[in-house]
Amino acid sequence: MSRVGRLPVTVPSGVQVDIQGMNVRVKGPKGLIERTFASGVTIKMEDGHVVVQRESDAPTIRALHGTTRALLNNMVTGVSTGFTRVLEIEGVGYRAEMNGKNLVLNVGYSHPVDVPPPDGITFDVDTKTRQIKVSGFDKELVGQVAANIRSIRPPEPYHGKGIHYAGEKIRRKAGKSGKGKGKK
Repeated sequence: MSRVGRLPVTVPSGVQVDIQGMNVRVKGPKGLIERTFASGVTIKMEDGHVVVQRESDAPTIRALHGTTRALLNNMVTGVSTGFTRVLEIEGVGYRAEMNGKNLVLNVGYSHPVDVPPPDGITFDVDTKTRQIKVSGFDKELVGQVAANIRSIRPPEPYHGKGIHYAGEKIRRKAGKSGKGKGKK
């Protein structure tokens, strides 16, 4: 049995879970998320908890068991507390600022890059620490938007300049070591 899949998902107060077959709708103070899950697992509400059970021991169904429970947990956590992904900017002259709701990045291009937030996503910029916070209630969307921002100027290995996740280790390369060597 899946160790993740057999754990019940606790539903906090203020969050409503509506299960109709394989369609699950979770509503909370942060927003509303709807998702349709694959068949092979059953989703039930049992005294304040959402329980996921699989119908067979086939390998594909076993894989779906833990995945379905994790997705349900992310939905419940997202509408109750939300998710945040922090990006850091490294480089001389590289900076981020807000223009209304849009994020404006000056990261070494001849023009500033404007990033509008999709529905359910908010940006927060700390100019002193040069951090960008991507927040929202859908974990998948928060991660995708953060990855899209990082892809505008990914960190390069020689000087470490670019946009990277907070806590991400950037593999550094030594560069040229031929100074002073040449014709004598």
